[in-house]
Amino acid sequence: MNISPGLIVPPLTPFDAQLRVDEPRLQAQVNYVVDICDASFVIAAGVEAQEYSCLTLAQRKALIDRTIEYVAGRRPVVAGISHPSFRVAVELADYAARAGAQAVQILAPLRPFGGAPSEHDLVNYFTRIAAETELPIMLYLNAGPGADVSVEATVALAEIPQIHYLKESSRDLARVARLIQQIDHAGLARYYTTMQMLLITLELGGAGATMPPPAAALGRQLINAWQAGDQTRARALQQQFALFPAQWMKHGLTPVMKAAMEWLGVPAGEPYPPYSALSGLDREMLERYLRTTDLQHQGTHHA
Repeated sequence: MNISPGLIVPPLTPFDAQLRVDEPRLQAQVNYVVDICDASFVIAAGVEAQEYSCLTLAQRKALIDRTIEYVAGRRPVVAGISHPSFRVAVELADYAARAGAQAVQILAPLRPFGGAPSEHDLVNYFTRIAAETELPIMLYLNAGPGADVSVEATVALAEIPQIHYLKESSRDLARVARLIQQIDHAGLARYYTTMQMLLITLELGGAGATMPPPAAALGRQLINAWQAGDQTRARALQQQFALFPAQWMKHGLTPVMKAAMEWLGVPAGEPYPPYSALSGLDREMLERYLRTTDLQHQGTHHA
């Protein structure tokens, strides 16, 4: 499963009018992630952009099932099992294993009773889960919905043998550069960052990045250019991430990416209520910007 450089992509989650997962649209999202983004791994119900926290446990399991079904063996699937309770995470891990997932992803959690967990808390949490699942673990670091984990604690977590992959959401170059050395180059785990850090991650010897569609379509083009030695094109693609999605992030990542997928002609619907879709002038400005990017030929929209 180790692919370097790689792209880890979570398909967006479409909802119907009854707030159930819209399965035909989900299948189209999965196909876009596999065929257009050329994902190295597909994430099922694992990151905040997928709105998994809005779902019941039964709905999360169904989303894992449908994602694995629609990927249909074309790529390895990493199932999200994040939960403050390690017992619930283990239940989801067992379910993911039976459903055919190749790995599980777990957000480093906040304490359920408030406050930041200690390094001991986090190591204990992940060690307990690792003891009860045979699947490789992808450690997901995203301060805000999850814990803000120090460099030292991140290295300690990466030393858990069952943690094979690490997804880093920080845009802190000093942190990223250090952890690529201390985790990836040290042979502890493969270290992935995010869209704004993709090119520098590749240059520093990291494993790649995680990002939702359609940003992942740009990420794939960037990786391909970098592998081909075309640094000019790789830099031009990285520069497209300077404004997309940052200029519209006041709305949140999911609304921006859902609006971009709508523009591409692969609709993922609106964000789970009460959160609003991108609209008005901001949506017009986003679509105008997208026409200047390398996404312009990757959908069925009318430019």
